[in-house]
Amino acid sequence: MEHNPKKGESHIPSKNVAEPVKVTPVVSAPISSSSPESDTIKIKVPPITKKIRDNPWILATVVLAILVVVLFITRNGGGMPGGKSISQQDAADNLLNFLNQDAPGQFTVENVSTEYGMYKVNVNYQGRVVPLYVTKDGKLAGSFQELVAPTGDGTDIPPGTPVDVSEDDDAVEGKASAPVTIIEFSDFQCPFCGKFYSETYTQLKKDYIDTGKVRLVFRDFPLSFHPMAQPSAEAAECVRNAAKTKGKNADAEYFKFHNKLFENQDTLSEDNLKKWAKEQGYDITTCLSSGKFKDEVANDETEGQTAGVSGTPAFFINGQILEGAQPYANFKTMIDAELAAA
Repeated sequence: MEHNPKKGESHIPSKNVAEPVKVTPVVSAPISSSSPESDTIKIKVPPITKKIRDNPWILATVVLAILVVVLFITRNGGGMPGGKSISQQDAADNLLNFLNQDAPGQFTVENVSTEYGMYKVNVNYQGRVVPLYVTKDGKLAGSFQELVAPTGDGTDIPPGTPVDVSEDDDAVEGKASAPVTIIEFSDFQCPFCGKFYSETYTQLKKDYIDTGKVRLVFRDFPLSFHPMAQPSAEAAECVRNAAKTKGKNADAEYFKFHNKLFENQDTLSEDNLKKWAKEQGYDITTCLSSGKFKDEVANDETEGQTAGVSGTPAFFINGQILEGAQPYANFKTMIDAELAAA
């Protein structure tokens, strides 16, 4: 799945390269700042992609082939060709500086590791985490991207194909009779999920959910590099369960807690989870410490992966996937089309 800055923003966990290698060139370029043709990384940033189109010097597939050969050599115990190695930090810094030349401040580094004899730099661009590989001499960088989203059952979902996504028994906001259902997979600690909440969710609720046109199903997709995502998801389920036990509207209480979490992402902690639940009228201490809803949250994530979710937030609007912290207008376009077809 290619990333378009206008398409939205999402957090995507990095993946290891699988056997056999299945690659499609998306990024492949020398990154030496001294080269006048060094600006050849093909990421969906308009100033960069324009230079790629205008620059006949770039031979992306050739450079990619070199990197693929490097992968195979290093997998089989070979060494990395090239000169003197630079450090992981230097590789990350050089790559980041290079990328930000044309998109200042839009790229950040999530983490750096060593894989197959190269540095693997997980770079975040507007929420999408793309694993870039940098040779240890710092002279070449490349990325490998699958054309379709892998699913949990070994099949692939072609772009634009409606997906049959289970709602499970998760919290729902909106009327049961609403003609449009949005199933959201989200992470309470993900900044782009927070961005969706603060910039788009409120308007969607006002125009579509509260008017009976849309029902929103919230499902969990906690990313491993967000340490408070899993406990936050479990805490929300504990609140919902406690509300149900007290005979209250469990889903309404869930979304009230959901709002509290997104509005306080910077202070997520287990103590605060318990405190906020207590302020809402629920003692979730035992429920949270017991891991009562650990499997429930894990099941959401597994079913999300099966449906093709690889990052957060991700939405299925009557089965049509929409990825990232999309602007309200993008949701409106898809929802209105579904309403017209209903």
